Amino acid sequence: MLSDLTVYSDGRFLRYDEAKVGLLTHGLQYGTGCFEGVRGFWSERDEELYLLHVRDHFERLAQSAKILMIKLPHSVDELTELTVDLVARNNFRSDIYIRPCTFKSAEEIGVRLHDVKDSFAIIALPFSKYFDATAGLTCGVSSWRRIDDCTMPARGKITGAYVNSALAKSEAILNGFDEAIMLSHDGHVSEGSAENIFVIRGGVMYTPDPSDNILEGITRRTVIHLAKNELGIPVIERSIDRSELFCAEEVLLTGSAAGVQYVASIDHRPVGDGLAGPVGKKLAELYNQITRGELPKYADWLIKTYASRTVRA
Repeated sequence: MLSDLTVYSDGRFLRYDEAKVGLLTHGLQYGTGCFEGVRGFWSERDEELYLLHVRDHFERLAQSAKILMIKLPHSVDELTELTVDLVARNNFRSDIYIRPCTFKSAEEIGVRLHDVKDSFAIIALPFSKYFDATAGLTCGVSSWRRIDDCTMPARGKITGAYVNSALAKSEAILNGFDEAIMLSHDGHVSEGSAENIFVIRGGVMYTPDPSDNILEGITRRTVIHLAKNELGIPVIERSIDRSELFCAEEVLLTGSAAGVQYVASIDHRPVGDGLAGPVGKKLAELYNQITRGELPKYADWLIKTYASRTVRA
């Protein structure tokens, strides 16, 4: 239960139900906050909880906070240590999701970014799968366009921006799909509602570049590295036309919550033969092995929660 969780909020460890946010909180009323999503993966073999790319997430949070004129209360190193401490205090023995967030916390009327109090919190909770899609994802191209950088910077994980994602996601679900694929303002493929996208064709992986208003995903960067260095597949970042989705041999969606997922169909058209392709299978396998601590060469991507650790009182 959420009430059993220990969280970190504005300098204190406390129970989840002790951490309160007022109804007039600026971040609630105006969407002036940002967040991250960090994954932890439990290994029965090692009896260890591995946290993936923690520093990378806090470095991105710092970038998002800078966009919103929020000052983080700790350095990236301190935030990383706090996160490991928090997870250990909860004594998780399962896969988890960690949600650091920072937001404008003044309880007052008035939309702005300057001269508003900031707050910071970290919440960690058990988490298994974002998608239950062993048969692959069915996707539909959304009628909602991805936000543009000059409207609300897509490279920041800004709370208010996720209304854009929510509109696309609900449209997709209500139309019978698992997920949405969003186009940029000029009609190029951007990303899913909360995932980056890869198109595989002719032995090459293509993925939209940041100018197509994508979130610069940490799992995206991981998959690019694995494709190039483990599979020897070239990866090209460029604009992708909608019709290229229908001609692809494989399409993958990637994200911290989603992991590496293959797309079975787009707009009722099968991707390839509608089954998981060889590239997607191998990348998903590598990702799973890395996140469970089974590939020592990638140990520096992980932090162990319990090994040689004493939790502070």
